[in-house]
Amino acid sequence: MTVIKLTNSKTRKKEVFEPIDPNNVRMYVCGPTVYDRAHIGNARPVIVFDVLYRLLRHVYGPEHVTYVRNFTDVDDKINKKAKDTGRSIKEITDETMQWYLDDMRAVGALDPDKMPRATEFIGAMITMIEGLVESGHAYVAEGHVLFSVESYKDYGKLSGRSIDDMIAGARVEIAPYKRNPMDFVLWKPSSDDQPGWDSPWGRGRPGWHIECSAMSYELLGETFDIHGGGNDLMFPHHENEIAQSCCAHPQGGFARYWLHNEMLQVEGKKMSKSLGNFFTVRDLLDGHDGQQPVPGEVIRFVFLSTHYTKPMDWTAEKAAAAESRLDTYIKLMANSADLERAKSLKPLPAIVDALADDLNTHAALQGLNELANHAQWDELAANLVFLGFYTFEDLIERFNNLNEAVASLESWKLKFEREREQAKATKDFSRVDQLRNDLLGVGVEVKIGKEGVQLKPLPSFDADLLKG
Repeated sequence: MTVIKLTNSKTRKKEVFEPIDPNNVRMYVCGPTVYDRAHIGNARPVIVFDVLYRLLRHVYGPEHVTYVRNFTDVDDKINKKAKDTGRSIKEITDETMQWYLDDMRAVGALDPDKMPRATEFIGAMITMIEGLVESGHAYVAEGHVLFSVESYKDYGKLSGRSIDDMIAGARVEIAPYKRNPMDFVLWKPSSDDQPGWDSPWGRGRPGWHIECSAMSYELLGETFDIHGGGNDLMFPHHENEIAQSCCAHPQGGFARYWLHNEMLQVEGKKMSKSLGNFFTVRDLLDGHDGQQPVPGEVIRFVFLSTHYTKPMDWTAEKAAAAESRLDTYIKLMANSADLERAKSLKPLPAIVDALADDLNTHAALQGLNELANHAQWDELAANLVFLGFYTFEDLIERFNNLNEAVASLESWKLKFEREREQAKATKDFSRVDQLRNDLLGVGVEVKIGKEGVQLKPLPSFDADLLKG
């Protein structure tokens, strides 16, 4: 069996992954708070852990892997949006969850096996909080229930910080009812205009951290294999999850392997609205600020070009290079790959080995190049599907589109050349410009050089629109 090695944030070492039960491999990844579109930084952990999910399914079998990613649908940001827009919380969260799923599917991510909403597990959260209060790890103060960090001796081990360091470096809520500035909220009171549930401490709602502990326990048990997320969650979210989970279930070990992806920049700078370089996944997919749309497989390719433990820089240059590479693959395979045979092929061992070595996606992409260089078209198709760039249905559609394009573009090339010659004579290039724009609108790029006119089908080419 393939040996998987992963960098465990808990030990800061690359370790051999040994599941608790090879027939029941379990992974939990923190999901989004659903009040707005996911920005491109939010997509990085989704793509990283989708690759790991695919690897685990390949090694252990799809029926032996359970991947859980939650939706946080109770949060003050959601409450504020509801108040600002006059819309219901359910309407906002339902809409935003669907946006998220659509956008993540567009970048090739498989749906996790379970996608729980926090509001479905309020009862489990209350039960866990009750246990923490009874065992002395939490206390009630002014309608709040707070976790006492001093009651858990290993607090700070994941992030490698002392409590004093964390107080100095963190944004902690200063409240008179806290015994320690680092104590965090498990339950808080709700006003009449806020969502709330009945509890032993009055009507209220959960704090952020307790939801992941309760959901992972209910769905994966008191000890499971992998917990993942962005490294911005390591402290305080994951640190707090460990503390409350290990105190609530002292016989368990919570997560055995912790994986954290690094953050994302845009054109060498931190992404922020003030710098004008903040955009969502949907902005890229649809095109934003006059830019051409970026296909989901291109976004995925750029992300996988950088190792998950390294900061990633999104640039237009990288996106263009990725689009060109994938476009080339499609053209090379279109008249050569036998997709029925490709469906029966296993992933290339070199690509599986690259992923098994701490998700070395850069090496996996090099493996695709090797297949193309050796004209192994069926194998290339199979591995593009394995890595999540396409489904076989996608490839069939793209091959058909490309073949139709090649067949139909010759007549459009002649038409463009005639229009261009007439324009030279009349000095009126308006019809030429219009034809160029029309072709670009259906995904055909017009290039004019020493060789004459060339019409190049882009990945967005739509043969049906061209016929129209």
